[in-house]
Amino acid sequence: MTHTLAEHEPGFVPPVDAAVKIAVKGLDFFYGDFQALTDITCDIKANAVTAFIGPSGCGKSTFLRCFNRMNDLIIGSKVEGLITLDGQDIYAAGVDPVDLRRRIGMIFQQPNPFPMSIYDNVAYGPRLHGMKKKSELDEVVEMSLKRANVWKEVKDILGRGGLTLSGGQQQRLCIARVLAVQPDVLLMDEPCSAIDPTSVQKIEDLMAELKSSVTIIIVTHNMQQAARVSDDTAFFLQEVMGEPAMLVEFGRTPEIFTSPKDKRTEDYITGRFG
Repeated sequence: MTHTLAEHEPGFVPPVDAAVKIAVKGLDFFYGDFQALTDITCDIKANAVTAFIGPSGCGKSTFLRCFNRMNDLIIGSKVEGLITLDGQDIYAAGVDPVDLRRRIGMIFQQPNPFPMSIYDNVAYGPRLHGMKKKSELDEVVEMSLKRANVWKEVKDILGRGGLTLSGGQQQRLCIARVLAVQPDVLLMDEPCSAIDPTSVQKIEDLMAELKSSVTIIIVTHNMQQAARVSDDTAFFLQEVMGEPAMLVEFGRTPEIFTSPKDKRTEDYITGRFG
């Protein structure tokens, strides 16, 4: 008879819930001696859009960067607790941060195309991972630009520099660049704050289209945007200056916005502070 380990026994690994893409348990984050986040526990659902909301300085972007270990690049930063991707500890010994960042791509607040052609921006990642045949690269570039809803606008100017595009087009080019390496998760840190309203609509439509194949996490200060695009919402708050921020409430977006369980969430959403 096979013995199944109980939760309290050494070597126990919790079963993986296929509906959960990223699981966070008891996460604390430190910049040197300063603790920025305390005791964060939540499950990020697969093939859904999760929004992080809260006032400025409450740790939303810091938490987001824990998922692809971008904070590793900050001297003195430290993570305690557990983050798993498909059940695997992303901070375990032997995990390659470069490969992790391919699986968990990131879009920043300011569009950041490379100083090269539109084509080369999108082909950069596949080339880095060994793709050399032009026919294959052509296919990946076209597919990625189509998935990013920018192909029709750039298909005749692929040799032009990516930096010559408008801000909204540049942001969608950056999304295409990330999609070209087929990530599992897409992190978006205020992706619409520096672009025009028409492009904002295109980015929001894009999130709705992509979530069937990519798990999306977005940090936003725009309450209306969070309500429009997300399936789940997490509200973060730093109640006392100098103290670590916390996750106050996490749940389905309609419930967070219409019947939050915590009065602090209600106060923030209704504009009483923040």
